Amino acid sequence: MNPLLTYPHRYAHLLSTFKAIRTLFSNDQHTIHKARNELKIIELEGIQTVVKSFKVPHLLNRIVYTYFRKSKAYKSYHNALRLQSLAISTPEPIALIEFFESGLLADSYFISEYFEYDFTIRTPLLEPLTDREEIFSAFAAYTYGLHQAGVWHLDYSPGNILIKRTEDGYLFSIVDINRMEFREISALEGCENFNKLWATDKELVIMGREYAKLSGLDENLAIREMQRHNDANKQTKNFKKRLKRVLKGDFSTPA
Repeated sequence: MNPLLTYPHRYAHLLSTFKAIRTLFSNDQHTIHKARNELKIIELEGIQTVVKSFKVPHLLNRIVYTYFRKSKAYKSYHNALRLQSLAISTPEPIALIEFFESGLLADSYFISEYFEYDFTIRTPLLEPLTDREEIFSAFAAYTYGLHQAGVWHLDYSPGNILIKRTEDGYLFSIVDINRMEFREISALEGCENFNKLWATDKELVIMGREYAKLSGLDENLAIREMQRHNDANKQTKNFKKRLKRVLKGDFSTPA
């Protein structure tokens, strides 16, 4: 079965590899993440890549993604191109591969070059790095730059923000980009985008000061808004966890 393929011309020499991606992915053992979807680091003809496999949707979503909405793999690939056009770092997009069965979307793949990073933003949130305050300030400035470019990452969580130390400071790169919006973002609204970090109030003070300085917001307002959105997200996540335990019949108090 021939898949629907989209890729830049410079990767045309990988055409046969793209067509065989199902077999290559199944046989490879280098999984780096597996949940609803799976990511593997796979070398394709000398290029170190990350291949993201999106699972086969249930029947209703197969119909929706075939006729009414673009697939997650499609959005990942085209959002990467959009980010590149805005000079925002994200791993180089290599290919979009979609398989169809009985006329409906089945599995799909997004392939990008592997980005060699040092850590994610999760590391300074959890570990006492000596330069963690500098990282948080740089991250706030980076996020402000995203918003100025009209980029709203809907999965702006710790594992999706890659960081590489450079001679000039820190290079940030964003992944898991299938859920994004490109639109005008006010400075006040921008404070909400920090809500999935699970940062402490003290860490948000550092970020809020930098974001306020760059955006012109009142410093106390920026910090207060970040902390408010952060608390609201934590409450929502914790409520969902408790609800799942109740639905499973687990009425114990978590440690």
